[in-house]
Amino acid sequence: MVLGDSLSAAYNIPSEKGWVALLDQQMESTDCPGEVVNASISGETSFGGLSRLPDLLQRHQPSIVILELGGNDGLRGMSVTQLYQNLRDIAVKSADAGARVVLAGIQIPTNYGARYTREFAAAYPRLAEELGLPLIPFLLEGVALEPELLQADGIHPTADAQPVILDNVLPVLAPMLDGCLPETFTKQTFTNQ
Repeated sequence: MVLGDSLSAAYNIPSEKGWVALLDQQMESTDCPGEVVNASISGETSFGGLSRLPDLLQRHQPSIVILELGGNDGLRGMSVTQLYQNLRDIAVKSADAGARVVLAGIQIPTNYGARYTREFAAAYPRLAEELGLPLIPFLLEGVALEPELLQADGIHPTADAQPVILDNVLPVLAPMLDGCLPETFTKQTFTNQ
């Protein structure tokens, strides 16, 4: 299950082109057991994800939760301490329900000030270390500073960016699935793309 915001909800692009849908297609093409549930909502905050979590865990009983939240918290200037606590609570509750948690690191634009930007980015590796979580260092690595891979708002990735995002996820996720997934995504896998 992917618990995320617009970065995982395929904001303003066809849902089947989003990185979560590509992950699901990759799993199907390699006969990986299980299905991918996209519980991401555009505009979601860490507090919103935490509020929705009990129902999602009960309904889907995920074996793995990819936690991709925080970008909207940062854009709203939420305290890093509160963000950290919300993410920690999500991770702990997911683990208590039997899921392994992967944490997806997020960074925010530097116009929020050097100190806040630095503390925000540092929250993810700090939490991963505290709880022993696998960490995707920066979900938008190779995308965030590439204007041609961003929509007109300069924040949300285009459809062309989605395979790059999936390539940031797979090296961390694939080992958790007993090697049934490759550690890189190739569009050639699918004839319909």
